[in-house]
This record gives sequence, C-alpha cells and structure tokens, in this order.
Amino acid sequence: MMNDYKKTRLVLVVLSATFALLAVAFSLDLFGKPTPPRKLPLVDTDFLKTETWRRSYKDLVETKAPLDDFDCYACHEQGKKVVLKYDAKQQLVVPDEHSDIVMGHGTHGRNNNCFNCHNDENLLRLQPRDGRELKFEESTLLCGSCHGPTYRDWEAGMHGRTSGYWDRSLGPFKKQDCVNCHNPHSPKFPGRQPAPPPNYLREKRDDSDPPHTSP
Repeated sequence: MMNDYKKTRLVLVVLSATFALLAVAFSLDLFGKPTPPRKLPLVDTDFLKTETWRRSYKDLVETKAPLDDFDCYACHEQGKKVVLKYDAKQQLVVPDEHSDIVMGHGTHGRNNNCFNCHNDENLLRLQPRDGRELKFEESTLLCGSCHGPTYRDWEAGMHGRTSGYWDRSLGPFKKQDCVNCHNPHSPKFPGRQPAPPPNYLREKRDDSDPPHTSP
C-alpha cells in the first residue's frame, strides 16, 4: 500500500510540475507563436475610381466647367476658313498651337484630317457625312455616322458604359458618350495597368504550396 501511495504522489507531483511549466511557457509565449500575418500592399486608389478616364464636352457644360479650350474663335478669325498644311507625304502638319493633339484616327491615316469631323465653315460645329451640323455635346452622333455597328451596340448597351439604375423605374441612368472613353483624335483605347489579384483568405506556407481549390 505504501508503494502505491508513493507512486500516486510521485505521479501527481510530476503532473503538477508539468502543468506548472506549461503554464509558465504559455504565459511567456515561448512556443506556439502564430506566423505573423503578411502585410498586404495597399491598392492604388486609381483602381477605386468610378468615373470615366475622360470628360466629354457635355460633362463640362453640365458641371459649368471652364470651356476656354473649346472657344475656337478666340484665336481663329470667324468667317475665314482655316487652311490645313500637309507635308511631302501628305500627312497633316499639326500647328504648334495644337501640339497637344496627337492625330491617330485609324491605322491608314486617311482620317487625320480636321475637317472630316469639324465644320470648316463653323468651327463651333461638327459635321457628319450626311451634311448635318452637330454641337460638340452631340459628338456621339458624329461617331455613329461612321461607326454604325458600334453605335448600334452602344444604343443597345453592349458597347460603352451605362451608369445608374438598370431598372429605369427605380432611378435615372446615364449612357456615357464615346469621348468619355475614346480620344476623338486618337480613338484607340490606351492600355491600362491591370488591377492586383485577390489576396488569399488563408496564408500559404510557401510558394511551393498548390493553390487551394474547391472540391
């Protein structure tokens, strides 16, 4: 009986000492530390913007923004036609006053002529191929006069961008104009930096771990 008592007491002492050591270890955080979370890079705020990358003339009018850049007759003489100049290769020579304009409407260069779109008798108007006169805020109709299939897709909502409510009974909506995305002088849409990929919901052990997939 005495030996059993000593054995039990020894076991209790050992267990007590073990638990005491574990308690000290946990309190000092000696082991079992979680891997410090990886610092996630902040997303560039440009990816969070919802507005279009260009503002149309219509947008400027609606927000009462300055329209000095569209006042052609502040420099040109009204009633006097503007004479365009071409180089030896019949390429349009852009005047120094319009050096910020890069002409690139089409790959063949035939559309790099100001008066394919601007009215040479009234610089404050646009002229589609059917002879109409359009205001600057009606530029989408001008684009549609040449780009018929794309214009029909735009009307149907398959091209371009529509903001607002899909259910028209709930609120207003707005179809963005062509020039909200395309520069009319160089319509090819510029490349954009891709948005960063989503972060993993769990930390990966290392780069050799296979990606998590759902069964």
